Amino acid sequence: MVRWLLSGDYPRGLALNLGIAAIVLALLFAPFLFPGTRALNTAATICIFIVLVASYDLLLGYTGIVSFAHTMFYGIGAYGVAILLQRYGASWGAVFAGLGFGLAVSVLLAFVIGLFSLRVKAIFFAMVTLAVASAFAILASQLSGLTGGEDGLTYRVPRMLTPAFRLMDEQLLGVTMNGRIIAYYLVFVVSAVAFLVMMRIVNSPFGRVLASIRENAFRAEALGVRTVVYRSLASCLAAGFATLAGALMALWLRYTGPDVTLSFTIMVDILLMVVIGGMGTMYGAIVGAAAFILAQNYLKDLMGHMAEATAGIPVLPDLLHPDRWLLWLGLLFILSVYFFPTGIVGRLRKSRQA
Repeated sequence: MVRWLLSGDYPRGLALNLGIAAIVLALLFAPFLFPGTRALNTAATICIFIVLVASYDLLLGYTGIVSFAHTMFYGIGAYGVAILLQRYGASWGAVFAGLGFGLAVSVLLAFVIGLFSLRVKAIFFAMVTLAVASAFAILASQLSGLTGGEDGLTYRVPRMLTPAFRLMDEQLLGVTMNGRIIAYYLVFVVSAVAFLVMMRIVNSPFGRVLASIRENAFRAEALGVRTVVYRSLASCLAAGFATLAGALMALWLRYTGPDVTLSFTIMVDILLMVVIGGMGTMYGAIVGAAAFILAQNYLKDLMGHMAEATAGIPVLPDLLHPDRWLLWLGLLFILSVYFFPTGIVGRLRKSRQA
């Protein structure tokens, strides 16, 4: 059963197996292990970004396509759900209609971009995607009547996903089973299914063709592979999964705006997560997303405690001041790239083979 779910692609290696298992179990039981709104929000964000990072790795790590438009598809999914929930009320019909509309728009845009741009060299394709994503972000900011402009959209979600809803009157392991817990497990289950589907894709004959295109596109063409078609299909698949991640974020946050969906900062974060976890491996998305988002949310607090603990030492408390958390996050990224050039997953797998 496990082999079928993972498509025969195991993490490989004791350390990696234990690490992946620890992350998955922590996310599965997060509402009971880590009580509090902040911890639950962090866990939900990790689940969503696992899908988003894995979908980008489908492009970059498995197909060799460098795209800067991934946040555009993420934003389309979020805005699709947000606009229909705001216009037509908090119903599941609006959620599914918004998701369907977002998927249709994303896949169509990805196909058009791929059709007209994937024939050019990689750097020019990257610039085209950056231009399209920038134009879309500006458009979303200016269409205030539809998207809320810079302020974004706030809306209600189906009552089952709100804190006011009670699944049961009694607490379960000290946790009130309200709509927020249901919303979290909706995010967790959909993210898990999407991740397993992507595992199936990359370990299928289609995935092996993508890998051959990444390694040597000219040789793949010589063998009769229509590389433009496969790259376009990979772009459409990645766009679809990114749209799904955006829809999940819209349901979880109950707010959608340019800063949380379309910002280029998010694109940079996705790239960092892919590099930290390891390109060309789906498990890298789990490790990279968990490590990066935990650092984003808790490194500042950790530095505050360290600054207090070293208060009597000259200079050190100033270096460890919470306001300098971005500096230390950057240093941690540099160290991770230096010591793990193939990502954490790649390094652990290589150590096992050695």
